[in-house]
Amino acid sequence: MAGHSGLTDTPLSAAPDLQQVFGLWVMYLTHEKRFSRHTLRAYLSDIHVFCDFLTVHLARPPSLHDLGEASIRDFRSWLAKRTGEGAGAATRARGLASLRNFMKWMDKNGHLHNAAIGRIRTPKMPKKLPRAIPPAQAMLLVENAGMLAPEDAEWVGLRDCALFMLLYGCGLRIDEALQLNHGTRPQNGEVRVMGKGRKERLVPVLPVVEKTIETYVAGAPVAWEKDTPLFLGARGKRMHQGVAQKRLRDLRRALNLPETLTPHALRHSFATHILAGGVNLRVIQELLGHASVTTTQRYTDYDDAQLMEIYKNAHPRARSE
Repeated sequence: MAGHSGLTDTPLSAAPDLQQVFGLWVMYLTHEKRFSRHTLRAYLSDIHVFCDFLTVHLARPPSLHDLGEASIRDFRSWLAKRTGEGAGAATRARGLASLRNFMKWMDKNGHLHNAAIGRIRTPKMPKKLPRAIPPAQAMLLVENAGMLAPEDAEWVGLRDCALFMLLYGCGLRIDEALQLNHGTRPQNGEVRVMGKGRKERLVPVLPVVEKTIETYVAGAPVAWEKDTPLFLGARGKRMHQGVAQKRLRDLRRALNLPETLTPHALRHSFATHILAGGVNLRVIQELLGHASVTTTQRYTDYDDAQLMEIYKNAHPRARSE
């Protein structure tokens, strides 16, 4: 595929008509969809792999007609081959997504129609939960969150302390925290947040969390109004998730904390630590804003030894023996 953004020098194993349409799709992804080089490289690589498979499968480079006639069995054979090559569920799911994107674009632009691609199930992704960190490490983070602030912008450090204290102290999702305005900030021991599915919930706020936020508000050079975003970026606009994630990455490296420590891991740690303290699972479900307690059970998964310790400390019968 020489000449396509310099992303790969390997030509597509395909008949001339398919190569031409492929080039148009690449231009569409590059200039209209404005895919990043990383995403574009992944998509193009997936189509290369599929066409290589079809070339062997058909004993000739595939044409537009061949893609239009590809059957469910063909697509399943391709995915099975990828599995045999050691491709995990995430890699296979991405490959299928890339192919669907290409096929949908060709269908929309009148190049071919293939109904079979829509009937292929996406490989089931294993649920990966963030790891909880020990309470001492969580406190080390929130107490030193301001250490990397610029000397001429100490308020940035106060902001980081307030944000990470809120995530760990209340179990909020990062987007829920960043959606807060000055008028909806934690006050009087509670905060109302908008969760998934536009579902509101009221979350209790510890005094230490509220105090940390008020210290930030008082120290920031901002003319606060009701609708001013609570957590501000350097340019005075609402802080972006990517900025918060980078701040946490820099902090965990400076403090020699685990690479698994992310904003979502702080929420997971909140749930795990209060469950370890004996808080009822239904209460945690309400605090986290989960629609089902099953989700909460997965979220607060930790080893049997910890559960047994809670049982021994909480159950009257266990204490009497």
